[in-house]
Amino acid sequence: MKVKQFQLILIKPSHYDDDGYVIQWFRSWIPANSLACIYGLAAAAAQRQVLGPDCAIEITAIDETNTRVRVSRIIQSIRSHGGFGMVGLVGVQSNQFPRAMDIARPLRQAGIQVIIGGFHVSGCLAMLPELPDDLQAAVDLGCSLFAGEAEDGRLDQVLRDAATGTLKPVYNFMNDLPGLEGEPTPFLPVQNLKRTAQHEASFDAGRGCPFQCSFCTIINVQGRKSRRRSPEDVEHLIRQHWAQGIRHFFITDDNFARNRDWEPIFDRIIQIRERDQINVRLVIQVDTGCHKIANFIDKARRAGVSRVFIGLENINPTNLMAAKKRQNKITEYRKMLLAWKRAGVVIICGYILGFPSDTPQSIIDDIEIIKKELPIDILEFTCLTPLPGSEDHKVLWQKRARMDSDLNKYDLEHVVADHAKMSAREWRDIYDRAWSAYYTREHLMTILQRGVATGMRLARLHADLFFYSAAHRIEHLHPLQAGVFRLKFRRDRRPGMAIEPIWRFYPRLACEIAVKHFRLAQQWFALSRMLKEARRRQRVLPYTDLALMPPSDDETDALALFTHNDAARNEVAHIRDVAVLTRAGSARARITQTPPRMVG
Repeated sequence: MKVKQFQLILIKPSHYDDDGYVIQWFRSWIPANSLACIYGLAAAAAQRQVLGPDCAIEITAIDETNTRVRVSRIIQSIRSHGGFGMVGLVGVQSNQFPRAMDIARPLRQAGIQVIIGGFHVSGCLAMLPELPDDLQAAVDLGCSLFAGEAEDGRLDQVLRDAATGTLKPVYNFMNDLPGLEGEPTPFLPVQNLKRTAQHEASFDAGRGCPFQCSFCTIINVQGRKSRRRSPEDVEHLIRQHWAQGIRHFFITDDNFARNRDWEPIFDRIIQIRERDQINVRLVIQVDTGCHKIANFIDKARRAGVSRVFIGLENINPTNLMAAKKRQNKITEYRKMLLAWKRAGVVIICGYILGFPSDTPQSIIDDIEIIKKELPIDILEFTCLTPLPGSEDHKVLWQKRARMDSDLNKYDLEHVVADHAKMSAREWRDIYDRAWSAYYTREHLMTILQRGVATGMRLARLHADLFFYSAAHRIEHLHPLQAGVFRLKFRRDRRPGMAIEPIWRFYPRLACEIAVKHFRLAQQWFALSRMLKEARRRQRVLPYTDLALMPPSDDETDALALFTHNDAARNEVAHIRDVAVLTRAGSARARITQTPPRMVG
């Protein structure tokens, strides 16, 4: 029997920098979990022969952040198989949508079938009553749109439709979120994973978050109900990757602490590490209340968590309430951070600039408080952005408020909406100043001394400090968009921007590479010297500071974190009132439950 070959090309697009060049690296930083999810589902579909026994599916996965997309070669490959194939642009975020469309146009002109999925498509269909212009343009071009998740046989349906040339304009599964248990797990071939800085894989142990943050798209795309993979699925995934030599994993759950099966999953990974001696290393994302969950941080440490990302977002309670981030309590910040510090985990906190009460001066003041009083290792800054799919975006869309029409700017680094107390220029300037204000030479030394004093893995801390302190200052990019050795290709420039002549492009690129890598080397060796000095000082006199001091009952009256504005003071007063009422209620309960005394 002659077997036909269906060509399935999966592309996770990047986006453009301010000069119009695709942001791309020799080694990227963050693995693309959406690409891994779809690849795993497609590989399972191929194994089950969903297109029939006479039709094989040949899958190619491309993460554009570390691999050049050559559209002409893709067209040639599919044409060599009689046009029997499809290109899937997967995991497309809002800032990546313009690039996705630029990849799709020549493919559609060549008659290649294209389908676009990801958070931008899903978020817009979930939150808006009609297709926005950018999605309508994709449909008019002849692209198909996929909203929702591809498990539960949905990718099979798309593949069958593509094989018969009957792709629908829109596949909308937003009202039907599938279960994950027993579904094919995320997977990418080792040649793809080796294009990341740490040869790191990613997987979602679960989806859904119970909170209601107004700036978040995840709750509107993946829902607020916990759906999760089984511990057996996670073990299979880890062993499958370990067989390829992969031991670093990024668990992409927006909030792993609220995955209802976090404990059995951690227990299974602990067993793999301690019994089978498979040295797994994990990065997880959690909320600021995770320390209250019994055994969570201890089991995270035993399961190999080396870095934790926490959505701190702000230290002004007014701003937190404006974003509906009610779960963040500034009175718990120090307890939570010190618990992670004792576990020896590198603490990475997200911090959003541009909340309603923010001003340039208040932002700088807040950063100084954080540096002195909170034991955070890495602080990463973003601009408050009304991402399509979020409540913030929907509210502004309904009001017909001004939002930048260029989706390429919706990367959390650019200012795309108005602010009541800051001009766009002031907002952008304070975003740049925030990075330099936190990553001063003095504070880098403080972070290293805290790391030495608390017994952290200093090689990991050193590397992370280097990366986060250098990315914005030297590469002018947010660290999560950065990587190892920037690649630029002369012809891979945003349409509408001129292709530079050879005599100008290459000399300037060579000079840029030389200058940047000289500055990167300077930063690496400066941090190395600082780490050596921190170790020397620790031997002479053990280090401590205000941030490392254990929480105390009277710190709410002494620390600036709790006294720097009316909102902070009111939050402290409210927490005290709640504590008094709770104690009073407990006392009454004990009295009413005490059995009557027997009279002799």
